[in-house]
Amino acid sequence: MFKRLPDCPATAVILTVDGRAIEAREGDSVAAALLAAGFAQTRQSAVSQSPRAPYCMMGVCFECMVTVDGVANRQGCMVPVREGMRIETLRGRREISA
Repeated sequence: MFKRLPDCPATAVILTVDGRAIEAREGDSVAAALLAAGFAQTRQSAVSQSPRAPYCMMGVCFECMVTVDGVANRQGCMVPVREGMRIETLRGRREISA
């Protein structure tokens, strides 16, 4: 599915996704790190609960929504990874923040 280019050295960072530690590359977006780690979906649709995954990777489609360090509804493709990040994939309807 998603493969990294072999000739792109980068510093590794560790982040937690749904309670599981994964390794990402410094400079990756959260969405790219999830794809590289084998996550096939980042959220479920609110109505049909169908799986959704990163699509455009440039902040237009909103298919890569995740919770980042307790902040819900972040576009994973627009958030760069950093050491120790906590990512949670979304299930069902989003919560609307006040």
